Amino acid sequence: QVQLVESGGGLVQAGGFLRLSCAASGRTFSTYVLGWFRQAPGKEREFVASIRWSNGRTRYADSVKGRFTISRDNAQSTVYLQMSNVGPEDTAVYYCAATSTGYFGAHPTLPHEYDYWGQGTQVTVSS
Repeated sequence: QVQLVESGGGLVQAGGFLRLSCAASGRTFSTYVLGWFRQAPGKEREFVASIRWSNGRTRYADSVKGRFTISRDNAQSTVYLQMSNVGPEDTAVYYCAATSTGYFGAHPTLPHEYDYWGQGTQVTVSS
């Protein structure tokens, strides 16, 4: 069974940095896309970024492009989300998610397209 465990959330000042981690286990992820989503109070869960495990190709939401970077460490089976120049609009619970898509194709960006989810980690940005 796939397990995703997020860590690294917390309180950060606007303009600051934070790195989230997602430890993935339970199977080989060579055909998987791993993504980060976030959900703010009263809002729907939204796509943030994703990475294809096999080749490291990435995709970003427009709202975070140029500020967030998603990466993976194959040896540690961990996906990271490096957040920089954060603002109050980035305050949310951040979730790691995974889905098997084969080795090629577009990255899924809708929550229902992902099969596995972590428990989430809270990120709060103070202004």
